[in-house]
Amino acid sequence: MSFDQDNPLPPEPGKDPSASAPVFEIEPARAADSGSMEPAFAVDASATAYPDYPRPSIPDDLRVPWNWSDIFLLVGVAIGGGILISFIVMAGLSLFGVQVLRLLRESPEKLNQLNVVIQVVLDLGILAYLAAQMRLRFHSPFWRTIGWRPLEPAKLSRNATYIALVLGGFLLSFVVTLASNIFPPEKELPIQALLQDRYTALLFILVAVLVAPVVEETVFRGYLYPVAARSFGKAWGIIVTGTLFGLLHASQLWGGWGQIGLLVIVGIVFTFARAASRSVVASFILHTSYNSLQVIALLISTHGLRHFPAN
Repeated sequence: MSFDQDNPLPPEPGKDPSASAPVFEIEPARAADSGSMEPAFAVDASATAYPDYPRPSIPDDLRVPWNWSDIFLLVGVAIGGGILISFIVMAGLSLFGVQVLRLLRESPEKLNQLNVVIQVVLDLGILAYLAAQMRLRFHSPFWRTIGWRPLEPAKLSRNATYIALVLGGFLLSFVVTLASNIFPPEKELPIQALLQDRYTALLFILVAVLVAPVVEETVFRGYLYPVAARSFGKAWGIIVTGTLFGLLHASQLWGGWGQIGLLVIVGIVFTFARAASRSVVASFILHTSYNSLQVIALLISTHGLRHFPAN
């Protein structure tokens, strides 16, 4: 499906496609047997009308003006942006007389902190890129166009729906943690290296609660899911989006294949909430409450970030 450049949204379902078609007039011809002006032949208007073919209805939350080429472009922007930001940070440290390679070799926790900072800058850059695209290319408001619509619950009140989503995120986090403990990884996961000192863990907590849910829900459930759902159908769109979400975190869980599989399931649950509610707000609440319970468990196990296994 393609969109007009001037009007990115397709026509409303059921709209008569002939309404905007150009009208052609028949040039009158002079009858041979009289001097009157009459049409040379009669035209049955009903015979030339466009047939009213049924057209599939596209839900409002899936009617977005971008497509797969824009998603691949976003991937390129993210990869290139990560490389550029890393280079700028390294060059900036060198200008201030910091021997970067020596520092990172002798202080692994500094490398972890630097990676977290670079990730935050990249995440904010991705949001800025999408916001600019919505405004400058599609001439649309950013948050609403990308799926951040108010929840419109059918049965429960809005406050009750918020509470249910928060409790659902807590429950999902508890179940995933329990399953991960039943089937623990055979070796230490890369993400555990971020949780070996107080300052790195604090940075990680702030990102997990304040930054990651906003950015990841905007990118996956707001930007990717509508295109996947239009291309493959809602069910496969949910599976594809959730799977890609889980695989994005594979580098943090490398070696823990069960943990990666669990995170794929988490991504599918988040996307299902987005599809059912037709709003990114639902998956954002689930995501934030899911991460928050993980953070609470970390704070309890480290006695408020005062005791770590490596210390």
